[in-house]
Formats: sequence, structure tokens, C-alpha cells
Amino acid sequence: MSFSLEGKVALVTGAIIPATQKVLDKAGLSMDDIDIFEVNEAFASVVLAWAKELKPDMDKVNPNGGAIALGHPLGASGARLIATLLNELERTNGRFGLATMCIGFGQAIAVILEREVG
Repeated sequence: MSFSLEGKVALVTGAIIPATQKVLDKAGLSMDDIDIFEVNEAFASVVLAWAKELKPDMDKVNPNGGAIALGHPLGASGARLIATLLNELERTNGRFGLATMCIGFGQAIAVILEREVG
């Protein structure tokens, strides 16, 4: 449905915050419209900073555990995030899912996927 790339060297791992804001704006959605969030936990502080700034419903964030629990396979974390997001949207009959991850050197990516419901 929508994606965003962001680069904020000063933020290092915090660029997922503006990437999330940008992808929501591009899709015309708000945090409340998202059914499931998959936020890559390269470090626990990444998710904590993101949540403090954006104030999501934490029951919707990494409901099956994040990278600390499931793993952070170099080169495959994005695929793991998307697969987990799609599976959880299907399981819960959700419509919109957002995945985001920092990708080093102050960069981040975010994507919103829409599951066809009905």
C-alpha cells in the first residue's frame, strides 16, 4: 500500500520514528488505523523510543515477540518482519499492518500492507 525510506544520521537507530510518520502520511492513515505493528528490535531501546514518540496500542506491537525473541537474521530480517506481519493479519482478520526497521547508519524503512478483507 505504501512505503517510506528515511535517513537521519543523528537519530542512528531512531529513524524508524520519521519513517513511520512518513509512511502513515503517504497512506493517509493514522496509528489508530493500523491493526498490527512489526517493529524490528535490533535493540530493545529502538522499540521503546518508537513507542514513546508515537504512542501505539502496545497490544498491537510485535504480538508474537520481536527480534529479541524470534531472531534478527542478517539479510533476512525484512522478510521475517513481512512474513510475521502477514501471518498475524491473517490470523486476526486484520486489514492494515505496518512494519518498520532501522537499517544502519541512521537509515530506516517502513511499509504498510493492506490485507484484502472479505
